[in-house]
Amino acid sequence: MMALSRADTSTLGRWWWSVDRLTLAALFTLIGFGYVMVLAAAPAVAERIGASSRNFFFLRQVFYLAGAMLVMVGVSILSPRGVRRLALLGCLGAILLTAATLVIGPEVKGARRWLSIPLVGSLQPSEFLKPCFAIVAAWMIAEAKAAGKKAWIGWGLALGLYGLVAVLLQRQPDIGMLLVVSAVFFAQVFVAGINMFVVGVLGGVGMAAGVGAYFLFPHVQSRFDRFWNPGAIPGGGNGNYQIDVALEAFGHGGLMGVGPGEGRVKNVLPDAHADFVFAVLGEEFGLIICLLVLFLFAFIVIRGMMRLLQETDLYVILAAAGLLTQFGLQAFINMASSLHLIPTKGMTLPFVSYGGSSVIAIALGMGFLLALTRKRLNRAEEGALAA
Repeated sequence: MMALSRADTSTLGRWWWSVDRLTLAALFTLIGFGYVMVLAAAPAVAERIGASSRNFFFLRQVFYLAGAMLVMVGVSILSPRGVRRLALLGCLGAILLTAATLVIGPEVKGARRWLSIPLVGSLQPSEFLKPCFAIVAAWMIAEAKAAGKKAWIGWGLALGLYGLVAVLLQRQPDIGMLLVVSAVFFAQVFVAGINMFVVGVLGGVGMAAGVGAYFLFPHVQSRFDRFWNPGAIPGGGNGNYQIDVALEAFGHGGLMGVGPGEGRVKNVLPDAHADFVFAVLGEEFGLIICLLVLFLFAFIVIRGMMRLLQETDLYVILAAAGLLTQFGLQAFINMASSLHLIPTKGMTLPFVSYGGSSVIAIALGMGFLLALTRKRLNRAEEGALAA
């Protein structure tokens, strides 16, 4: 614990006594698991792909996670207005860079989602678009709710922004990312308090879009077909090889796990350090640690929602609700995919999986959340604290 007095009115002192320290501790614990898991899984993956060093991924991830901690703490110091300003700039930049991927981005497995940046490597701009979009959309909806007869302007801007983001993600294509962004936006619209008929219409549109994605995008159709009927894969073969190996890893790990570094799944799964890191965790550390990680994600989401019960600023409520929806949904998709509860989707486990863009973007979003849920003192309380 930091030894800061309650009478400390410096920026750091005011931040320490106003930030949600339990949520901060839970996030730091997840980052700690990220260090452990990249050390457990990454060397074997690096050796298998012929990287220059067995510690190639580990050393990079140490840098990414350290940067994530700095970003999260630095952003959490901002005021709600500062969060909005940073998110506006970030959203504009992320939209431009996401559009650039469609023109100059390299094509990987039929998708254009990355940009090659000198000295940085691959950058996925859409990862940064998620948290920034949640903040900007919340601000637009809140302004629309307060605008009275001119509410249509705010709603039009919010829907226009969502439509632009949806088109960019569809063109990449990144249907999983589009699903998360859509869930965030619809959750914010629901929390804002709209007519239930409109909620039903939006739900119907979402279901129709899901059905359309199945017929329009071959990779979406393939994943659903492998999930429902893995034996009906054209040309034969095991369409669920990675899932089968992951499930075997969970069974092999049992309750207590086989021990750090003793797992086998990381030697055979191409994405053991990223999309299937939860399977490595289950094999080497067992069911108890998997439940602990699950508890940490649930704790962050539930505690964040509970703190919003005392909030009166609609913009803060909508922004935090969107960020929590995004964080929880991404964790659910990763863990549920590894356990074959839903069709596979290449989505990282927040702070635990390997990935530079993902880790920094998630840290940005959680920094926004910590900033928005800080206790804000009125002038009388500030004077009493200083005295």
